[in-house]
Amino acid sequence: MRMLVLGGTGHGSGWIAAEGVARGHEVVCAARGRSGAVPPGARLVKVDRSVPDALAPLAGERFDAVVDVAYGALGWVREALRAVDAGHWTFVSSINTYADTATMHQTADAPQVPPVHDEQRVELTDTTPEHYGGIEVASEHAVRDAMGDRALIVRPGPISGPGDKTDRFAYWAGRFHRGGRVVVPDDPAQPIQHLDARDFAQWVVSSAEQRLTGAFDAVGPTLNFLDTLREIAEIVGQDNTEPIPLAPAELQTAGVNHWQGRKSLPLWLPESFYGLVSHDWSATRDAGLTIRPLAETVHSALAEELRRDERPRAAGLTDAEEAELLG
Repeated sequence: MRMLVLGGTGHGSGWIAAEGVARGHEVVCAARGRSGAVPPGARLVKVDRSVPDALAPLAGERFDAVVDVAYGALGWVREALRAVDAGHWTFVSSINTYADTATMHQTADAPQVPPVHDEQRVELTDTTPEHYGGIEVASEHAVRDAMGDRALIVRPGPISGPGDKTDRFAYWAGRFHRGGRVVVPDDPAQPIQHLDARDFAQWVVSSAEQRLTGAFDAVGPTLNFLDTLREIAEIVGQDNTEPIPLAPAELQTAGVNHWQGRKSLPLWLPESFYGLVSHDWSATRDAGLTIRPLAETVHSALAEELRRDERPRAAGLTDAEEAELLG
């Protein structure tokens, strides 16, 4: 199979390209090449999708499968659909397209936010979830309109595993490994889902090989967040590791943030967002998605945490912030 990955150097797309190469496919990655090298065996075509006619170097080429991981970039998606000839098209969208963020166990046919036809690229951190989600919905519509019954829409939730620069998962692996008293949110009802990037990549490539179509949520099974943190502590914690649950109200009063970023407890969410981390994964499971043991994801995250260079941590509490909470 001749496969084009629009990307191929980032967290998710790099593993997709690597999986394609591992299966013997001819893999072309169209990217700027600034996020890192393409996987060995893949070919890099340097493009900058922020400039007009960025995909001109691909003119006249035909691909059996395309995987586009553009996010918040309706203009990029539309240009790629015009410029690239493909037999099957996978568009990696987002769980943020759903209108109802609270209701648990929704499926891929749940109502979405209205489409937003803004062709300027935006980051989720720089706009509202509704605006970002609306751009993703408009991008999904563009893919369906252009590709018809050759389109696969994939809506990932949190992606974990090697290469994750958000540090949401790595924070917990690293913190429990250091041992001592560890602040965790005392929120026994919160669900959580995550999907190792390697499992995600295997499923995306298999779906392209099988020409799977339709819309699927790329999520793992729904877990209990507090239980998952305790399991991570058991996997990598020291003898003196002791999770200390603090009430959500106490954390918020102290200025601790949800989900990610500075002074946060990564992956912690208010109840109004439980729906985004508890989608029904059965359709994706039945379509071939398999999940590796949690310990494999935890150990790979810890290995990267232990190799951390001078890059500031993107999420979590500093030692001083945690000490203040515990004091």
